[in-house]
Amino acid sequence: MSKRIKMIFPVPMSDATRALVQSQLPLALQRPDIEVSFVGAGQVMTLADSYYDMALMEMAVIEAGIRAEEEGFDAVCINTVSDSGLAALRSRLSIPVLAPGLAAFHTACMLGQRFSVLTMWSRWYPLYRKTLREYGLEARLASIRSIDVRPDTEALLQGKEEVVFGKLLAAARLAIEEDGADVIVLGSTTMHQAHAYLAEHLPVPVLNPGVIAYKQCELLLDLGLSHSKAAYPNPEQNKDAAFTH
Repeated sequence: MSKRIKMIFPVPMSDATRALVQSQLPLALQRPDIEVSFVGAGQVMTLADSYYDMALMEMAVIEAGIRAEEEGFDAVCINTVSDSGLAALRSRLSIPVLAPGLAAFHTACMLGQRFSVLTMWSRWYPLYRKTLREYGLEARLASIRSIDVRPDTEALLQGKEEVVFGKLLAAARLAIEEDGADVIVLGSTTMHQAHAYLAEHLPVPVLNPGVIAYKQCELLLDLGLSHSKAAYPNPEQNKDAAFTH
């Protein structure tokens, strides 16, 4: 019997954006026995440039995920390295809920001693510091390196490859040579278009966080595992009405 995974992008998606987001998971990486549905979340476009935006993304992802079990999904994969809504959805749902930061950072620890986060924008640093602190992985972080290019949630990296790819490569090399990183983690699922280029030109593993989170969803489904309800207990009362408009 086929399984269904709900991939939640933390902002609304247009038809053009949907195609770009879905392209992070090419058909070669998909299995015929697993159906993937990409959905946008929330009502407003955010750039995660502040704690205010981080709160909006949390609410949007939670709202998009709370009905996943009722809709027949077998797992939820949050599609942002901020891991927005992860703990709340694990509390609300019994099916597996995974997110790219959690998945990629721990995978980096399995592949090397210290990893660096390679990101577009220095204003995203609080996102990584928050999750790394929560996961107890601060000692494994070599650095966070940014190219200070304002992200575009509609076009992603489309049309900017010649400039952005070179800047990302230069920043990644500094992370390896100066900071001691032996694994590079892309700091956003919206950076997936740069993954193949960086993986080809760097001497260390380069992790594409959205794909890693998705593949770990597959693993949990294959093994019949989900998050611990001792760690993420269900609420005593269902308060989903708080998210209705």
